[in-house]
Amino acid sequence: METLLIALLAGFGFIVAYHTYGRWLGKKIFRLSASAVCPSEKLEDGIDYVPTSKSVVFGHHFTSIAGTGPIVGPAIAIMWGWVPALLWVVLGSIFIGAVHDFGALVVSLRNNGQTVGEIAGRVLNKRVRLLFLFVLFMALTVVLAIFGLVIAAVFKQYPAAIFPCIVQIPIAIIIGTLLHRKGFGLFLPSLIALAVMYLTVIYGNTGALGNFNAALAAWPLWQWVLVLLGYSYVASVLPVWTLLQPRDYINSLQLISALALIVVGLGVAAFFGYTPTGGEKQTLSMVAPMWDFSPKNAPLIFPFLFITIACGAVSGFHCLVSSGTSSKQLKNEEDARFVGYGSMLTEGFLATLVILACGAGLGLGMMHDGTMLTGTAAWTAQYGDWLAAGALAAKVGAFVQGSANFLQALGIAPAVAVALMGVLVASFAGTTLDTACRLQRYVVQELAATLGGKVGESNIPAAAPLVWLQNKHGATIFAIVIAAAMAAVPPAGMAWSLANAGKGGLLLWPLFGATNQLLAGLSFLVITFYLWRRGRPVWFIVIPMIFMLIMPVWAMTYQLFVAPGWLVTDQPDYLLGGIGLATIALEIWMIVEAIKIFPKAKGVLEEPLPVARAGGPGG
Repeated sequence: METLLIALLAGFGFIVAYHTYGRWLGKKIFRLSASAVCPSEKLEDGIDYVPTSKSVVFGHHFTSIAGTGPIVGPAIAIMWGWVPALLWVVLGSIFIGAVHDFGALVVSLRNNGQTVGEIAGRVLNKRVRLLFLFVLFMALTVVLAIFGLVIAAVFKQYPAAIFPCIVQIPIAIIIGTLLHRKGFGLFLPSLIALAVMYLTVIYGNTGALGNFNAALAAWPLWQWVLVLLGYSYVASVLPVWTLLQPRDYINSLQLISALALIVVGLGVAAFFGYTPTGGEKQTLSMVAPMWDFSPKNAPLIFPFLFITIACGAVSGFHCLVSSGTSSKQLKNEEDARFVGYGSMLTEGFLATLVILACGAGLGLGMMHDGTMLTGTAAWTAQYGDWLAAGALAAKVGAFVQGSANFLQALGIAPAVAVALMGVLVASFAGTTLDTACRLQRYVVQELAATLGGKVGESNIPAAAPLVWLQNKHGATIFAIVIAAAMAAVPPAGMAWSLANAGKGGLLLWPLFGATNQLLAGLSFLVITFYLWRRGRPVWFIVIPMIFMLIMPVWAMTYQLFVAPGWLVTDQPDYLLGGIGLATIALEIWMIVEAIKIFPKAKGVLEEPLPVARAGGPGG
């Protein structure tokens, strides 16, 4: 019953937070207004700026920010104990992550849908804007280079998820056409799409479809990476309503309903127990330790807990989704609380369920070396060593097995339960990949306009260098080529070969956790200045901002200089070390710039936005 009580209390806490703290932020701080004209209407172009109902934008936003982050992070951080992991997820989501996402969304809505990097140039200064854009570019390049590998690894681990994920694409295109072109209501198409997707999970690995899945699962990594990056290109340049938006929406229906099934299964297992195949009846209880500050081979809980669990509590990547795509789709400013604050709380609840699936669900039964293990034996086999448990397959496997046990408690067949959880993981990763590609396109366009001059300005010739990067196709191709080039480089110590191609994103992946969290701190900096210039309270932003500026640098400094760190080992990694030092230097530079401006900025509005024009963000 302890496990069920945790789930219910966490869910209740998120609901209360939405209707209290979230409401206060919306009414008193951000002062949302239903009469405000949103960028989606002011700049409507049918491609990026498209007025959309809040439920569809919520689906896009939630699935884009979630990715695999709220799964793999908690699935490894639970080794420090389920209590610290749970506290960081719940409190972080409510007071840091949701505030961050909500604030970035509102500030972008008030600035013609510009990204936080672009806005930084006006609320702080132009130097900060350029520095911010370079940080965004680096972070998104790593995401694009690594997530193809992540999805391919999930497909190889769970081949039954391949066909259900692929079939989402034509379903999404049909849904997008029905809603945007034909004017259909949401309810019936949503119901039909959800039913079809569940049928593909149930029957998508039988007969010829099973052979299809097996054939694609055998693809080498480089082939998957190229195909997925190609898909990302298409999703990035098509009008948002054609593929990206409806795919994210129907994914959200399937994923949220799957989370509901997990909760119901958890309740059934709590009341009636569960009998694994070939095992004895088990009582649901937490088999993970409450606290463990020294798991084998694990780094220090402080600061690494706050870097390991990112998306489930707070993530800098979310500011890109809030200010990059979602702000261009909302048609009512008051919907920002539902999309920005509500999506992050939903993600926090997902991370809570991951902790419960790994900490309790895994104990209901897990096959290990041909033997059915239960209780603490299952936990020890999975989490005996940080280095082994930290591998992608192990982290995903712990969640999939634990949550599948909950579904099997409902009478769902084991193969279907595992397939459904595999689809959940792969779908989250896929929505993050295609959204990241679109976001990178915006960043490349902004950087090209900054460094080479904006197309259309009288002193910028049409043939000027970098002009082609301001075109959506040129910017997207550039983003894809850079990501593919990084993916092609073999990880350290591996030879150049097709077998190792596709893994290059692993080179910089160790940087991503700290860089991603640092991005959240810098995003808070932009939100703080936006409010400070308007004379509004900023204490509730400044406290999490300072926390999110300190923790990532602490972690990165530890990784750099504490043995066996990147720069203090027999074989120093000068690539990671150099980029890590440069990242810290950029942060310090931006903070110094902010400190110089802060005393003079209170009550002084930034320069006005350039005149808005349809088809662009107005400057």
